[in-house]
Amino acid sequence: MSPSTEATSATTHLQLSTSEACALVIGAYPPFRYDARGGRGRGLLGPSAAAGPQALVFDPASLSIPALSWRTARFLGLPLPPGLSIVIDAKRLEGSLDAATGELALRFQARFHFAIGSLYRAPPLLVDTELRTGTVRGRRHTTCGAPLAADGSARLVGVATIPPSGEAWFDRFLGLPDEALAMLRCHFSATDP
Repeated sequence: MSPSTEATSATTHLQLSTSEACALVIGAYPPFRYDARGGRGRGLLGPSAAAGPQALVFDPASLSIPALSWRTARFLGLPLPPGLSIVIDAKRLEGSLDAATGELALRFQARFHFAIGSLYRAPPLLVDTELRTGTVRGRRHTTCGAPLAADGSARLVGVATIPPSGEAWFDRFLGLPDEALAMLRCHFSATDP
């Protein structure tokens, strides 16, 4: 069940679920193909007026996004090596939904933790971007999202500049600072409080 497009004076509780066929691109590297099934978050959609966007805020404590690992991600057609993982620690997801057009714009802030088993843990990479259902353009990357459909599905895309981590070899390896592109397929549904 997708959020109602009718004007209302009450807030709506929403459940966000992430889907398969997502992607992440860092700098000039080829994309990671990513199955994000199992991710979730609880949000509140503010009251709607006769026209215009509604505020949409997700509880940071409820946000859970699956790590990129050999189970969930492929690079150049192959699973990531066992032990290598990128854990996504989401800190903020909030913005607006225009129910008339299905357009979403959500500020996303997170820390990405790169690790190789217990042997190595890189300093966190800070990601701060706006995930949109429209077109996003950066220096390297341009792509299009897809607005919220009647079945509650949407494709959010965002371009972010990733600052250096402070660890010289790791920053050289990733070419930081540089751009990253995220593409997240997800589903929104109304839930009980």
